[in-house]
Amino acid sequence: MSDVVIRVENLTKEYRLGVINHGTLHQDLQSWWARMRGKEDPNSLISLGQHSSDLNDNPHLLALNDVSFDVKQGEILGIIGRNGAGKSTLLKILSRVTAPTKGSVKIKGRVASLLEVGTGFHPELTGRENIYLNGAILGMTKKEIRSKFDEIVDFAEIEKFIDTPVKRYSSGMYVRLAFAVAAHLEPEILIVDEVLAVGDAAFQKKCLGKMGGVAQEGRTVLFVSHNMATIQALCTRSILLQVGRIAFDGAVEGAINMYLVSAEQLREKQPLAFREDRVSGEIFRFAKVEFLDTTAMIHLNTVVSGQSVSIRLKYLCQAENLLDDVVVSIGFNTKLGTFIFACRSDAVGKTFRIFPGEGFLTCKIAKWPLSFGRYTYNLIALKHGRTLDWVKEAGFVDVETGDYYGTGVLPAHTHQGVFINFDWDSQGKK
Repeated sequence: MSDVVIRVENLTKEYRLGVINHGTLHQDLQSWWARMRGKEDPNSLISLGQHSSDLNDNPHLLALNDVSFDVKQGEILGIIGRNGAGKSTLLKILSRVTAPTKGSVKIKGRVASLLEVGTGFHPELTGRENIYLNGAILGMTKKEIRSKFDEIVDFAEIEKFIDTPVKRYSSGMYVRLAFAVAAHLEPEILIVDEVLAVGDAAFQKKCLGKMGGVAQEGRTVLFVSHNMATIQALCTRSILLQVGRIAFDGAVEGAINMYLVSAEQLREKQPLAFREDRVSGEIFRFAKVEFLDTTAMIHLNTVVSGQSVSIRLKYLCQAENLLDDVVVSIGFNTKLGTFIFACRSDAVGKTFRIFPGEGFLTCKIAKWPLSFGRYTYNLIALKHGRTLDWVKEAGFVDVETGDYYGTGVLPAHTHQGVFINFDWDSQGKK
């Protein structure tokens, strides 16, 4: 394989819905035990790119379909695609969490994976004990682990809790320690899923810097993220997955552009109410988003900076009784996925009573703060911290730069960003 450290050839992963056959004994036992208790199979992950009618006609689901690629030593490979495209399935096969149905995977070197919060951790063991456990799994000696121990604890910033059982850790603490262990125990290949989104912004930046350092040391990183700005900044190459197949493999810019175009095409042809790439949405779901002027009479195809805007959200509620204390938020990102701002109802002291049926919620913005460009928005509804509906990239809004300050001075189109209210003053000798 020369400098190739991962070779994937004709990889296919097929699930038979309703049948226990996941490729690993652990998952098969999980599924069997769930059935015995009359519970939902935790391993029956359905591709969100397929509708229930399709699944009834064909109980065979191809999560990956004839995927082939090579990864060279020292590469940082970004893997992107919408929910259900097969990204996590691919990483699980590369991490040997599950087995492929067909094809082969050849890996040269030790692999450390961070696929979900708490990967490889035993909840009853302390942070200290889990560091040694993970190191042993990677094939390191106790002496080697001890030499890295202080560095791991310092990076994770959890020194006070290192002798506390990890079952008492918050999700953020889990991620801190899990990433620190995976990155510092010197694997030849580091595999990281979207899990870093759990951490705070400062820690995410710290992790991204560490992954760049890992690659500079000649090690290899596979990174999955929905944040295109992060992919662009970190990765040297990118693969775009669509419905289990590789749609693009090459330059990061090309992969991102193709991903953005396909995402917009999907949004345009699939009404929001029927989007399946959402979290929850069973008893409450967003159905439509409209940008209106302040009279709520004129639909805005383009919003102008400084303009008064009403954002009307139509929802469908199938709950048997009313839902009280519902929090709703609409958050805006750049087209590359960088967060800009969010309008969360409880931040201004508003929660809602949602009655069964359909209804509308309206967010009013007195002066539209964004400058020229296209922005995507996410929608989320929460009840007592539980997600009722969450749709990433639910739609987009086009913005034309306007006279936000009323002075006639407009920023250049190349200066994309946010307007704020400010003033200047001068003090000097009289």
